[in-house]
Amino acid sequence: MDLVSKHMTVTTIIQDYGFPVVAMFFLAYFIWFLWKYITKEITPKLNSTSATLIKLIDRVRMLDNDLIRLETKVRTFRNSKKK
Repeated sequence: MDLVSKHMTVTTIIQDYGFPVVAMFFLAYFIWFLWKYITKEITPKLNSTSATLIKLIDRVRMLDNDLIRLETKVRTFRNSKKK
């Protein structure tokens, strides 16, 4: 019986205030819920992910520098061997 009365209250609210007004309140609640979820759940994970990305970029730069040094050493060794 409670389920029927709940549906009746929603329908009476729609009849009294109109569908656009009721839909606006539902959309406002949905936007508020999404904002709350994003700020509590996703933002901290993005911050930790960006920190990990920065560490990986630093490692790639270090490996690139090592590769450049190694290529220079190999080139120097080959040039000295030719002479």
